[in-house]
Amino acid sequence: MDFSENVHPFGPPAFLKEQWSEMYSLIGSYPDPDGEPFRTSAAHFHQVDVEQVATGNGAAEVFTWLARRYRNQQVVLVEPAFSEYRQTLEAEHVKIQTIQLHSENAWTLTRENVRNAIPGCSALYICNPHNPTGVLIHIEMLQHIAKTCLEDNCELVLDEAFIDFVGEEASFMPFLNEFPNVIIVRSMTKMYAIPGLRLGYVVSQTEIIKQLKQGAAHWNVNALSASIGAGCLKQSDYRERVIKAAINEREKMQQFLAMHHCETTNSAVNFLSFKLPESKNATAFFTDLLKKGIVLRHTESFQGMNGQWFRAGMKLPNNMEKLREAISEWLEVN
Repeated sequence: MDFSENVHPFGPPAFLKEQWSEMYSLIGSYPDPDGEPFRTSAAHFHQVDVEQVATGNGAAEVFTWLARRYRNQQVVLVEPAFSEYRQTLEAEHVKIQTIQLHSENAWTLTRENVRNAIPGCSALYICNPHNPTGVLIHIEMLQHIAKTCLEDNCELVLDEAFIDFVGEEASFMPFLNEFPNVIIVRSMTKMYAIPGLRLGYVVSQTEIIKQLKQGAAHWNVNALSASIGAGCLKQSDYRERVIKAAINEREKMQQFLAMHHCETTNSAVNFLSFKLPESKNATAFFTDLLKKGIVLRHTESFQGMNGQWFRAGMKLPNNMEKLREAISEWLEVN
């Protein structure tokens, strides 16, 4: 049972299986070079101009474009952070400054953090909701951050890979035209359970999108992904069901962990991070659960969590119950 990855357990929307045979013909022709029909569908979904959208082979490809944009410059990362940011930036010789979040402050980002970090930097990367904690930065705070960055001639890169699990009302998309320095990266993987298709996109000002796409591989999004992605954005009932299930399982898990004196993050999405009581050995816990076939996401590679925290993605109710049983049993005898 793998709780280490954050794709929800319900599988892709039903239309994909129903129309699979009809999609066969798509593989006989080259795909659209701009990722159509997905690009236009994403633009309509977010009510932006089509020219403000570029499609990528997963959000990971978009981060390689961004790293190239900031080559030999300085960028601020909020740690702990998704490792892909640092890997792509370091490959382009970007100097990285960090804002370190702390559990004592509930892993929250402050305006002072931002003001102190961005002078002389070309961009600030923020994942919202934050991975690995799931903590959500609300729109008002993001507006203040975007304004501070704009005043300092710093771009704000918002990774909204998990915003779907909160809802579009939490997205910064409606404020893009107010803040020409904001670049939003989105992923189709998590909400629609299609990690194997590799589909993501980026939304910003038209000129920034043109610059990001320079040097991108031709036909970088395959025809199946572009067609399926366009269909996914129409699945409002599916999204509601996934969000409801994620909230239900996350709240049950938070209550369970609190009862067992574990510290948890204030997650708003389909995963959370937790820390065992002080007297418990985190390494032994992780290893013992592995022996039972239960995989949690360790945090050895998350700066500031240092293996003392664990991230768990929300899965099917019976699997979540087995996870709780395993944790409870371990805590009783260790």
